[in-house]
Amino acid sequence: MPTALLQHKLDHLRALLSEMGSVLVAYSGGIDSTFVLKVAHEQLRENAVGVTAVSPTFPSIELEIATRVAQEIGARHDIVRTDQLEIPEFVRNDAARCFHCKTDLYQLLETIRQSSGGTHVVDGTNLDDLGDDRPGIKAAREWGVRSPLVEAELSKADIRVLAKEFGLSNWDKPAAACLSSRIPRGTPITIESLRRVEEAEDILQAAGFRHVRVREHGDLARIEVGPDEFARLNEPDLRAHISACLRKSGFRFVCVDLEGYRPGGISLR
Repeated sequence: MPTALLQHKLDHLRALLSEMGSVLVAYSGGIDSTFVLKVAHEQLRENAVGVTAVSPTFPSIELEIATRVAQEIGARHDIVRTDQLEIPEFVRNDAARCFHCKTDLYQLLETIRQSSGGTHVVDGTNLDDLGDDRPGIKAAREWGVRSPLVEAELSKADIRVLAKEFGLSNWDKPAAACLSSRIPRGTPITIESLRRVEEAEDILQAAGFRHVRVREHGDLARIEVGPDEFARLNEPDLRAHISACLRKSGFRFVCVDLEGYRPGGISLR
């Protein structure tokens, strides 16, 4: 059972969403936006819609998860198409990349909101996110997107506790990030690079690794896995299999980052 403080935060979240009347949830299938969609659906029923923007930067496996979890919740789930590779400022891959990506997303969601007669666009930003460098939050504010988890003062740990209590199947899902975050800043983003890192991460996930990033540095793949998974990654047969698969995907060199998986880690030159 939630603590009294956590129950108070949950009640606040429910009240916030109920007062909004109708919402479009920027829904990625991650635990934060899933939790917002779950509570919004509980309070608003058909007036809560999860919208997932599919693009070359969004891993296919994440779309599968988002679709499945929305069905479990029973919420309406709309899929829209976008392509950040058509935005020169995004492709340039400088420090403002995420701002341009989120601007594209929220502009699209605002257009959908206006055409559908909805009242609010909301996202899954939580209290902990405010301490990070998140250009996407700036974009959300510019487009009037509300962050009910922040307004209810819910942290990532709070959300996982409540999501588990609610029986959400992805309550302990590792954080995900768009594929462009695997490309070193300053290196232009291409469809070939995105496909290559996605294929590489799919290979590692299929092998059972839970926390995975594959960073591209030219023709070198830098693998990040959880430190507790280092020993398994170093098993000779599995190591040889992964190396061969990544080389087949187009990498000439494959290495392991000894610092391990780091959420929000950046690809540096």
